[in-house]
Amino acid sequence: MNTKELKQQLKNGVYAEKLAHIYACAPQETERYAKRYLEVIDGLEQTFGETEDVRLFSAPGRTEIGGNHTDHQHGCVLAAGLNLDVIGAVRLNGENVVRIQSEGYPMDEIRLDDLEMNEAEFDKASALIRGIIRKFADMGYTVQGFDAYTKSSVLKGSGMSSSAAFEVLVGTIISGMFCDNAVDAVEIAKIGQYAENVYFGKPSGLMDQMASSVGSVVAIDFQDNDKPVVEKVEYDFTQSGYALCIIDSGADHADLTSEYAMITVEMRKVSEFFGKQYLREVNPEEFLERLPEVRRAVGNDRAVLRALHFFNDNQRAQDEVAALKNGDFEAFLDLVNKSGRSSYMYLQNVFAASMPEQQAVSLALALCDELLGDSGAFRVHGGGFAGTVQAFVPNDMLEEFKTKIEAVLGENMCHVLAIRPVGGVELK
Repeated sequence: MNTKELKQQLKNGVYAEKLAHIYACAPQETERYAKRYLEVIDGLEQTFGETEDVRLFSAPGRTEIGGNHTDHQHGCVLAAGLNLDVIGAVRLNGENVVRIQSEGYPMDEIRLDDLEMNEAEFDKASALIRGIIRKFADMGYTVQGFDAYTKSSVLKGSGMSSSAAFEVLVGTIISGMFCDNAVDAVEIAKIGQYAENVYFGKPSGLMDQMASSVGSVVAIDFQDNDKPVVEKVEYDFTQSGYALCIIDSGADHADLTSEYAMITVEMRKVSEFFGKQYLREVNPEEFLERLPEVRRAVGNDRAVLRALHFFNDNQRAQDEVAALKNGDFEAFLDLVNKSGRSSYMYLQNVFAASMPEQQAVSLALALCDELLGDSGAFRVHGGGFAGTVQAFVPNDMLEEFKTKIEAVLGENMCHVLAIRPVGGVELK
């Protein structure tokens, strides 16, 4: 769209209804979202020069509601897209290069004739971009050169998956600009996971990308990882009487890749005992019956505990969907609490074993326990070891809860969020 016209429409509120839908708020509350899009347009022009045409894209962060570290074992999860996102202003540049300037970071430049994986790029955003472009190219699509300026409200290291949101944003841009939107949300999620696993060097599952790409509340069954079953769950959390809070513990995920990787490694030790690649292929009853034998053969009690967590949390994720469909929010909250206890006791992903004195997540969980008592629910959020805690807080307790949490952890560390109904999307 013509840049000047688009900017004027954003200022005049023409996009208020669309923004209200995307960010799950009232139209009169969308001015701050319109301002962010104006800022990325300005950022694009300040970085790359004035442009006649610009397109706008968004991809949300995600919250994992049910199923903690179940996806990489082809299990079940319940997740949702949030009203925190990565947005981008994009233009064609007529060159054989993709340039992405993310606010606050060095510019990434990818030559379209150099798409091979490079281990020297591991852990860098350029690796994600290169891997995504390569996957689209392998699918037969021609990606042209473009410039993009991005801005994120997804907290880095927060467990809201800022990296997955960025991957989905890039995939959504390429699908929209060069594939006539023929690549659907599920495939974009898979492309993001490919880039993260192969080019970025992180052995992640698919849940983060799927929740960001699909949006809304989604139940995902990864039993067939190539064809995951994705179901949007019709439940309006705004009518539950509880607020969704994501509490930032103040610690981040830097240098914790090995901790995440060990969960997969140790779960695989148990699945391989049964001659299977993933725990989803193992019968839970047989696992329990043969537990003494498994323990002796594996020689790793933590691996056994982590497998037990998988079997129970995989079922809990499915039970949570059923509870929401039945409108039984109290049963849902009970399952969330049980999942939280299992993550702490069996999965053991609330602090890094290499840094036992650093237990910011454990402290945040303890605060939730003290403040909520028998009300609401709370659990470690996402990958764990650092980052965030998720809590469902009764609305009549919310103000006091937020105040007391932030008195310990710091101002603006308790985020009251909304679940947005769409995933990766172009604003048009």
